[in-house]
Amino acid sequence: MLNKQINSTQNALVKQIVLLKEKSRERKKTGLFLIEGAREIELAIKGNYTLKSILFYAELFSAENLKNLAIDNTEIIEISKDVYQKIAYRETTEGIIAIAESKENSIKNLNFNNNNPLILVAEAPEKPGNIGAILRTADAANVDAVIIANPKTDLYNPNIIRSSVGCVFTNQIATGSTKDIITFLKTKKINIYSAILQESQEYYKQDYTKPTAIVVGTEATGLSEAWRAAAKQNISIPMQGAIDSMNVSVAAGVLIFEAKRQRDFK
Repeated sequence: MLNKQINSTQNALVKQIVLLKEKSRERKKTGLFLIEGAREIELAIKGNYTLKSILFYAELFSAENLKNLAIDNTEIIEISKDVYQKIAYRETTEGIIAIAESKENSIKNLNFNNNNPLILVAEAPEKPGNIGAILRTADAANVDAVIIANPKTDLYNPNIIRSSVGCVFTNQIATGSTKDIITFLKTKKINIYSAILQESQEYYKQDYTKPTAIVVGTEATGLSEAWRAAAKQNISIPMQGAIDSMNVSVAAGVLIFEAKRQRDFK
């Protein structure tokens, strides 16, 4: 199974991996990204991602453990401690990193397995940690798709993969402009519920049992005007404390699981 070994941090592949880890530009140019951790790699395989190479540090992840991964056609490289420390991203190390091919996350590629989809849309989320948390929520609720409008960072940022605990691979994800996404949802006759304070009603008073897209924005700027105009209804979560907003991933969880509750008891 072992194809080769790399012991030098000056190796060309090692230098490329460092660029993939640190530079969004490199990830976009090459169509490659990194996955660190056995669980995340397993989820990527389950999500039909193509793995080009797997690098492992034998003192942390043995060659024997590789047999548990479905990686028959993937290049396997054993690396030294110095190389691993150079390319590893996490502080808590597992000893295994994969180089994978990214997917084209276009809304044109979205396919729904039923005629009554539930979709979570997030407009312009900036913090990878928030995006990761949104993806974990979407996975927990088993939504039909997550759509990122006007993305501020690429989906294969190592922080997103880490904070999503691999849920970037378990969700059907698409990106696009707000205008194109609204057009897509309208064409598919999917009701839009936008989380906006203005002209809103309490979220729990709405009917989410039909094709539904729940749209959330950032705490700092909220949603753009286009979403208020496009919405079947603007919705809000009543605040009972001193502040008037909550973290976007928490808000997404509240709204999505209300939709799930309604659908489960329909």
